[in-house]
Amino acid sequence: MTRQVNLRQYLALLAVVPLAACSTSSTAARSGAAADEAGEHQSTPVLAAPFSITQVAQFNQPWAMAFVPGTPFALISEKGGRLLLWEEGGEVVAVSGVPAVAAGGQGGLGDIITLGPVKDDGSIAVAMSWVEAGDNGFGAVVATANINPTGGAALTDLKIIWRQSPFVAGRGHFGHRLALAPDGKHVFISSGERQKFDPAQDMTANLGKIVRVRLDGTVPADNPFAGDGGVTAQIWSSGHRNPLGMVFDDKGRLWSHEMGPAGGDELNIIERAANYGYPIVSNGSHYDGRDIPDHPTRPEFRAPAVWWNPSISPAGLTFHDGTGFKNWGPSLLMGALGGKSLIRIALRDGKASKAERWDMGARIREVETRADGSIWVLTDGDEGKLLRLTPKK
Repeated sequence: MTRQVNLRQYLALLAVVPLAACSTSSTAARSGAAADEAGEHQSTPVLAAPFSITQVAQFNQPWAMAFVPGTPFALISEKGGRLLLWEEGGEVVAVSGVPAVAAGGQGGLGDIITLGPVKDDGSIAVAMSWVEAGDNGFGAVVATANINPTGGAALTDLKIIWRQSPFVAGRGHFGHRLALAPDGKHVFISSGERQKFDPAQDMTANLGKIVRVRLDGTVPADNPFAGDGGVTAQIWSSGHRNPLGMVFDDKGRLWSHEMGPAGGDELNIIERAANYGYPIVSNGSHYDGRDIPDHPTRPEFRAPAVWWNPSISPAGLTFHDGTGFKNWGPSLLMGALGGKSLIRIALRDGKASKAERWDMGARIREVETRADGSIWVLTDGDEGKLLRLTPKK
């Protein structure tokens, strides 16, 4: 059952629903992981939103979603390890064949994307990420599989195509967002630096990187460091902290945002072989108050297209062409966890600029655009909600 409410009504409803709270204590007094997930933010007034909100469903710690093209179905992951098949106007069914997930901290079942159109037999290829336990700690893995939404809702032909290397102790900063390249032949994977700082600059590890592999996991010969072999060959860009959103725009440009340290959240346009500087430079500071040199001090590192201070704790990223929304034009839409907002970034002449921010009254974990131009968001937490946002008439 769905119901439509305006933004102010939705915020009033949320006021009586327990949601994961954002701490207002000093960043110096909390761990990096807690600070990342909570975020520091200024209070934001409720703006006149150009959309109406329909609450569609509720999930337990939802993390990501992907629409199955040309069908009424979507796949939704829950951090605890369930993959769900949601049907518009129908049931929510648990998908079988999901691998064992090491859920805890910031890790668990992660991203899910489709890898092309529905096949003649009704199945569709997907890529998915999750956190796995190993002898030396934890790490993210990515696999491809097939699923038939009308044929049993089971993952088949599961094949792991990538692993973080090395696995390390701790349960933070996995990243593991996925983006299918416009050519349909390569997948980009974001890999957090696992709260270890230095791996972001270590070219013998794929932590703190964005990597590019073929759909079978092999390394393309035109990767910038392909000749170096090993995990180095996978690397597309380096110097990242914890990238939790990644998407291609209509011009084929790859955008990614990442949780920075205190006051250093970033949106970047990802370019081949570029180094984005973390932890050597950042527009933020360490959580214990120690300074990090700003990007302008080291021009050899790529500076962010947009950054936030105070932090917003970005999560989820989608491209929207602006259809149906007056005065938008091509845009990126991103969620904010600590900032409890939906944020629009305008794209014009190859540049990004902050446009609008709407207080959603809840931590936004995921944002997706459907083919009809509607915007879909997942709120975070044990009672995470699936919301459909449509242009006001």
